[in-house]
Amino acid sequence: MKKLETIFQEKKNLLSIYFTCGYPKLEDTTKVIAELEKSGVDFIEVGLPYSDPLADGPTIQDSSQKALDNGINLDLIFDQLMTIKEANKTPLVLMGYLNQMLKYGEDKFCQKVVDCGIETVILPDLPMVEYENHYKDLFEKYGLTNVFLITPHTSEERIRKIDSYSKAFIYVVASASITGAKGDISNNQVAYFERIKNMNLKSNLIIGFGISDKETFTTACKYANGTIIGSAFIKNLGLNGIDKINDFIKPIIS
Repeated sequence: MKKLETIFQEKKNLLSIYFTCGYPKLEDTTKVIAELEKSGVDFIEVGLPYSDPLADGPTIQDSSQKALDNGINLDLIFDQLMTIKEANKTPLVLMGYLNQMLKYGEDKFCQKVVDCGIETVILPDLPMVEYENHYKDLFEKYGLTNVFLITPHTSEERIRKIDSYSKAFIYVVASASITGAKGDISNNQVAYFERIKNMNLKSNLIIGFGISDKETFTTACKYANGTIIGSAFIKNLGLNGIDKINDFIKPIIS
């Protein structure tokens, strides 16, 4: 938690970028991370390609399928991340699915994550009861922290329970839908963000799903510590390549 804690303490209006490992090409994982670091993003969400995603829209689904077709797998991803462990200074957050960890082996997965210098994971399909009964202790054993997601339909009781367990941040899903740009932030979304902000939670808040440009980034940051941009970045990466990553990031944070 040291890297993330420092960032949340020192800066407001944080920008995190989600990308898919092994996309556009098999060996692009480390190249994308290096370019994102140079562009000045605050932390990076490392996406583990998965054949049966929970809430990913077509853009991220397509990038995951292409990465899998390229031959990406967890062993290769961990090997790639190990090669940049010392050089990379931008915090990495690993985003995957529970079944990936189960198939790989829970302890083996956690140890690999730690070996890569990663302290935080997002497993959106991890049930709260399973976290309480087993994974909380497992993650604590390895010094990992799990990020929970909330949506406009999450009850106040559950939000406050999530707040009590959260050490990195709470992922505030901006709308009850799949990932992907949806235009401007609606009045209903603003009301939802205000409701969460007014709960005065102890945890940091990061808004994601539908954040795609300077305007939506700026609006969301009024109600949270920062945002995550995923689909819009993946789309730009696919169209314009790694060399144009800074051209996408700069207008958002300038």
